[in-house]
Amino acid sequence: MGFKWSLNPYMGCVHRCTFCYVRAFEKRSDRPSDDRYGTSIRVKTNVADVLRRELARPTWQHEQVTVGAATDPYQPVEGKFKLTRACLEVFRDVANPFGIITRGPMIVRDIDVLVEASRRADVSVTFSIPTLDDEVWKRTEPSTAHPRQRLKAVTALVDAGVKASVGMAPILPGISDRPEQLREVVRAAREAGATGIWANLLFLRPGTREHFLEHLAEDWPEQLPLYERLYASRRAYLGAEERNPLRDQVGALAREYGIRDRRKLKLAPPAEPEQLSLGF
Repeated sequence: MGFKWSLNPYMGCVHRCTFCYVRAFEKRSDRPSDDRYGTSIRVKTNVADVLRRELARPTWQHEQVTVGAATDPYQPVEGKFKLTRACLEVFRDVANPFGIITRGPMIVRDIDVLVEASRRADVSVTFSIPTLDDEVWKRTEPSTAHPRQRLKAVTALVDAGVKASVGMAPILPGISDRPEQLREVVRAAREAGATGIWANLLFLRPGTREHFLEHLAEDWPEQLPLYERLYASRRAYLGAEERNPLRDQVGALAREYGIRDRRKLKLAPPAEPEQLSLGF
């Protein structure tokens, strides 16, 4: 993971994505990683209170915190419990930088808090949008909002001045990695006003591996030989020889479409005061 601190107001996820890497964590913790994962949610009802206490510690250095690394923070139950919103309010109140990873358009409900927080600290949102192919989406992310709904949320955040990018992950070899599929997502991200875009390939650790390959055999049995070769010998991560060409393709498309931070209103915290330099 490219961050030190993460926060997850919920445990479990009802998105039921076949490729979800959290299944590996569940298996390691002796919890169900098969089709039972995704049928229940564990709610951390006091998470905002605990967060406020932790951020008030004298030793806390106001480091970046990533919200949603192990479950989407905008589960349907967030509409009732509002725990993610409560945590964002804590970050806002103490001017602590944070980022959010989500597939949930419900985030637009919290634009007011995100705007206020962005004026006090560095804030960013990444929407996971690996594909716009309807068949791939329906088969691999059966309980998520349509990717174009997520793109509408990107536009809403960017129009409000909040930094919002698109993460094309995971890209599935032989399924969602065709040049026209990649181009469609990058073009749509540009139209939505995304401030950045990146991509990564599928990785299959124990727990995720078994579940994904089981569904692959049902949905795209012709792809099984490819995956058996790519992920042979229990290999979890693909190497640079597979990863770099994909990233290069997406990078070239991003340059072609001019994806960059085009926000008309760029919310940002005030600059740190410069120290006076005293000459003697």
